[in-house]
Order: sequence, then structure tokens, then C-alpha cells
Amino acid sequence: MSDSIVIIPTYNEIENAESIIRKVFSLEKPFHILVVDDNSPDRTADVITALMPTFEGKLFLKQRMKKAGLGTAYVAGFEWALERGYEYIFEMDADFSHNPEDLEK
Repeated sequence: MSDSIVIIPTYNEIENAESIIRKVFSLEKPFHILVVDDNSPDRTADVITALMPTFEGKLFLKQRMKKAGLGTAYVAGFEWALERGYEYIFEMDADFSHNPEDLEK
């Protein structure tokens, strides 16, 4: 198991979700990813679900029933990660406003 997880909240990020996930997994350091989706009407969660077999045991999805906001998405993600014993928890937006390569610094 990786000791590091990246939390990526999503709401209508269907255009970015796959790209950001593939970019994080292409890094030399092994990371896990938790996507926290706020019931995106554009079906972002379906993209994540389709990728999960490719990244089995490394990509996780937490679906929330309504749009509850970015802050609470991060809190939900941090709680999920802490319950599973991750040592390092990173947050990253799905739209590449954070550079995934900075994770390795």
C-alpha cells in the first residue's frame, strides 16, 4: 500500500478527471487517489468508475448525494484517508490549477 494519497474533489469535471488521474499515476512516486464527487450531473463519477479497474487498489471514489462544497469534500476525503492509515495526504483540484508534478517535491 502507498503511504500517500491525493484527494481530488469533483463537480462537473468530466473534461479533466481522466487526465488528472492519469497524470498523477504517471509520476515516479506511487500515489493513491481518492476522488470525492458531489453528484456531478455531467456524470464525472462514471468516468472514475470506468478507470477503477485500470488502477485497481489505487483509485477510489467517494460519491456524495448532493453538492456540498469544496471544503466539506476535502474534509470528507481527509477523514476517509485517515481511517485507512495514510501517512501523507495531499489535496489537488481536478482542473490542473495545482501542478501534479509538485507532488514529488
